[in-house]
This record gives sequence, structure tokens and C-alpha cells, in this order.
Amino acid sequence: MADQGMRIEKDSMGQMQVPDWALWGASTQRAVGNFPIALRGVPAEVIHAFGLLKAACAKVNVDLGKLDPKIAKVVIDAATEVAQGKHDKHFPVDVYQTGSGTSSNMNGNEVIANLANVKLGIGIGAKGQKGAVHPNDHVNMGQSSNDTFPTAMHIAAAVAISGRLIPGLRRLHAQLAKQAKEWDTIIKIGRTHLMDATPIRVGQVFGGYARQVELGIMRAEGALCSMVSNMPIGGTAVGTGINAHPEFGKRVCDELAARTGLKFVEAENHPEAQAAKNSFVSAHGQLKTIAIALTKIANDIRWLGSGPRCGIFELLVPAIQPGSSIMPGKVNPVICESVVQVACRVMGNDVTVSAADFGGIGSIFELNVAMPVMIDAFLESVSLLANVSNVFVDNLLLNLQVNKQQCEALIEQSLMMITSLAPEIGYDTAAKLAKQAFEENKTIRQLVTEQKLMPMDKLSSLLDPDSMTRPGEGSGGGGAAGG
Repeated sequence: MADQGMRIEKDSMGQMQVPDWALWGASTQRAVGNFPIALRGVPAEVIHAFGLLKAACAKVNVDLGKLDPKIAKVVIDAATEVAQGKHDKHFPVDVYQTGSGTSSNMNGNEVIANLANVKLGIGIGAKGQKGAVHPNDHVNMGQSSNDTFPTAMHIAAAVAISGRLIPGLRRLHAQLAKQAKEWDTIIKIGRTHLMDATPIRVGQVFGGYARQVELGIMRAEGALCSMVSNMPIGGTAVGTGINAHPEFGKRVCDELAARTGLKFVEAENHPEAQAAKNSFVSAHGQLKTIAIALTKIANDIRWLGSGPRCGIFELLVPAIQPGSSIMPGKVNPVICESVVQVACRVMGNDVTVSAADFGGIGSIFELNVAMPVMIDAFLESVSLLANVSNVFVDNLLLNLQVNKQQCEALIEQSLMMITSLAPEIGYDTAAKLAKQAFEENKTIRQLVTEQKLMPMDKLSSLLDPDSMTRPGEGSGGGGAAGG
């Protein structure tokens, strides 16, 4: 007899006790007991994607004349509620489960079937009763875990990239491009190999950052393209399409497109789509590249803001929290550090995604068997990059300022100002002057003036920092906004 507050459900392996309140069934309960590993379920985005997918499948099956319209209606309604996140607590299966995601697929089938049966007035746990919705026969009709879980992966990834990552990157790009334009008249010293170089406009620097993010948007769009194409649905067990209508895959993709606004396309070759996950490896490679681009921008900003007395201090990084528990008044570039840490995680996730598709580990014969960990890592990367892009804008860039006085002072002190004189006095002479200026603690302007090497008006013209940043402007050489 079941314990108080429990009910008995059955699957192909026998009876299981399930909490009375739970919408899941015996298969899910077995998985809960089998995988107490991470103690957290698959990402909510995957659960919601399953809701979208099961609703689309039911719609297609009724259109094909394979599913009773009355059953199809309640299945679609129940699945839509799952897609809306109304029943997330009923998806308890650990992320480190069967590598095909079978447990999560059955979790979805059971929850949707029980919800549908409640809507029919039959109630929870009615599987097997006359007229009841069955998790396998009805909700999973024409499907296999082997094509539904990877399809849900594609849906979840595509929705996250299009709805969160790309908008976050666009916002970041817009802010950097705006600052590039606003600061294009401010000149600072350039640096190569961490050493002084020739002048550059702050607008040019931030234009470079803006272009990096613009390219990141293109990379995110490329990742999105990988996710909306090559959809495995319709391949069922091993990619042959057994037990599915020949039009099922295409029709489901069309229905998903109508529900999401994303142009999902059925896989050209189902055995490839199910046996390997190269599209995820490629797409996550784009995410990794975006993360690395953000580290370049964040790291530059924290170095340029270093100080305030003993560093570069060309940028005034906003103070948003105390920087030390022991050093009063210290302020640190914490947002930049957050960006760098996100990149560390994304790079680690890239290894996970790649390993999960590696032959002999995840992709073996006709099926990849490391999909849950792959999509968990993938979606974490998307979420982290989207969130940190917005935080970067809100908590740093919007209040970032340029220390114009410091920029001007460092330019005048720079020995590399001699570069513009080299065509007039020769490289060797210029190098000797730079060395002498350093030894005598003089600026290039002071030393050349003292030695009367050229007329003052010519010297002033050659040492004009702004003109040194525009030698190719007439031929399209150095826009600030970076696209």
C-alpha cells in the first residue's frame, strides 16, 4: 500500500510510488532516484522548449489524421502551459542523467499527459484508463527521445541566442559606438608591447572595441543559424524516421517557426543530426570568441583606469562599491573583473561542449549520449554573456569618463613622439634623440628645440598629436565608430 500522500504508478519496469501532488509518473520517479548527482534539473529553457515541441508535434499529428482532435487539444493546451514555465517544479530529473535525455523526454511526456487528463476531468495518474491521454502513445507520438531531446536543445539555444544574447550585444555595441563618437577629439598615447607608442584618438580606441562587439553580433547570428537549421525531429530512434509520418519533421519545424518566429529547418540528413552534435561545437566556438573579445575590452579599460596616483589613469572608472576591507578609500574595477571571469567560464564550457561531442565519449554510432551536459553548458554560456553585456553597459560604460588632462600630459612626455620626426631627421638620429631625452628626463619637444634641429613652426606641426592620428584619413584610414 502506498505511503500517505503517495500514489502508485506503473511503467514497463513495474510499480513506483509517486507523490500525490506530482504531475510526473513512474519513469520520472525512477530517474529521480537514479541520478542524485548535481541536485538540479535540466535548464528551464529546455523544459520550455519541450513544451513548445510537444505542442507542435500534437498539432502536426492531428493535422495528419493520426491523433484524435479531442486529445490533441488538451495535449496542446498542457504543453503550452509547460512552454510558458507554469509547471517547472514538476521537472525534477537531474541534469546528469541518461545521455540521450530520455528521462527528461519522459518527464515531459508524463507531465503533459497528466495535465491533459486533468483538463479532460479524468485526473492525475489516469494512464491506462479508457479515454485517457497516454504519455507514450499520444504525447510522444511519432517521436523518440533520440530526436526530441536534441530538437529541444536546438529550440532552447535558438530562443536564448535570439532573445537574450543578440539584444545584449547590440546594446553593448551601441554604447561603445556612442562613446567612440563622443571622444573622437580626445588624444591619448598608444601602447604596443605594453610600451609607449604613437598617439591615438580615444574615439579610435573605442571604435575598435565597438567593432569587436559588432563582429560578435555577427558571430552570435552565425550561432543562431546553426541552431535553427539541422533540426533532428522526424528521425526518431536512429535517424531513419521509423514510426513517424514522412512529413512529420518538416511540418513540426514549420509549426515551431510559427510559434517562435524563428525559421527552424528540418535536418537534411537525420542520421548525421542525431549521431553527432557538430553544430553545437561550432556554435559554442562562436560564443567563446565573443567571450574572448569582451575580455580584451574589459582588460584594456581596467588597465587604462589603473591608479589613481600610481597607474595609467587615462580613464575614470566609476566607483560602485568599496574595493578593500583593509585599505580605506580603495576602488577596484570590479565590473571588468566580472567580465573576465565570465569569459573563463565560457572557455571552460567550450571544452565541455567539445568533449560531449567527441567520438567515443558522446557521439557513438547512431546517437550522441552526452546531450544534457552539452546543453547545460551551452545555455549557461549564452546566459552569462547576455547578462554580463548588460551589466557592462549599466554599471560601467554609462558612467565611464576620460581623464583628458592625464591623456594630454602623457602624450607630451612620450618619447615615441619622435616617430613623426624620423622622416625629416632619419631613423638613427631620431633614435639617439629619444635615448638622450630619456636620459636627460626631457620631452622630445624640449630637446629638439634646444638643439635647434628645425624651425619651431615645423616642429609644432610635426608634433601635433591630432595630426599624428589622421595620416590616412583622406583615404578612409581611421574612423572612430568602428561600423
